[in-house]
Amino acid sequence: MGKLTIAGLLSFNAGFVDAAGFLALQGLFTAHVTGNFVTLGAALVFGTHGIIAKLVALPEFILVVVVARILGSMFRKKGFDALWLLLGLEALLLLAFFVLGIILGPFPDSDTSAALLAGFAGVAAMAIQNAVQRVHFASIPPTTIMTGNTTQAVLDAVDLWNDGADRDAIKTRFVRTIRGIAWFAVGCAAAAVTYFWVGLWCLALPAVVAMVAAIVSKSPQAQRAEQTSPG
Repeated sequence: MGKLTIAGLLSFNAGFVDAAGFLALQGLFTAHVTGNFVTLGAALVFGTHGIIAKLVALPEFILVVVVARILGSMFRKKGFDALWLLLGLEALLLLAFFVLGIILGPFPDSDTSAALLAGFAGVAAMAIQNAVQRVHFASIPPTTIMTGNTTQAVLDAVDLWNDGADRDAIKTRFVRTIRGIAWFAVGCAAAAVTYFWVGLWCLALPAVVAMVAAIVSKSPQAQRAEQTSPG
């Protein structure tokens, strides 16, 4: 098990947390934060809840990415395993998202302080995941941005059909991209089903998955790949 396994787990989590957060927090996207611009417009037009949460989600996301970058650089300079520590931090934030959801939820108004606190834990976790993706998985398709992945998969499919140059490289990228999209879709579906069954208790699952990803990052294959990462 190596980086591809971790990427699959992270793609599942991104889909799950985004869908669960959307359902639980009145349309707040925790992973695809720029999507909140669309739902913000809808909230302004229809007078629904969530305006504050959607306004501050992107600034919070940016701030956490800055912190993740600083922490990652500091960990590497001190000889620590930056990937493992950042994945562990993501798992802790997802655990906080779950605990806060159970203690403070449900959230009929996502602009209350309780809902904002829970939502920000989810956004922070996904911000760290995005930072980890860019730094440690640059050669693997993104785990959270499926519009770009879908575009790339279609382009690669056309090139394969036209028997383009670098066929092996294109096929490898195509398979990896489709795999990421599939894991994300499974995560979305799992979130919808489990949220319908058990409500906010479903948030326990992504916390566990993140912990598994952190454990997998300690595997020999992942460690070897990390040593060659430009970081």
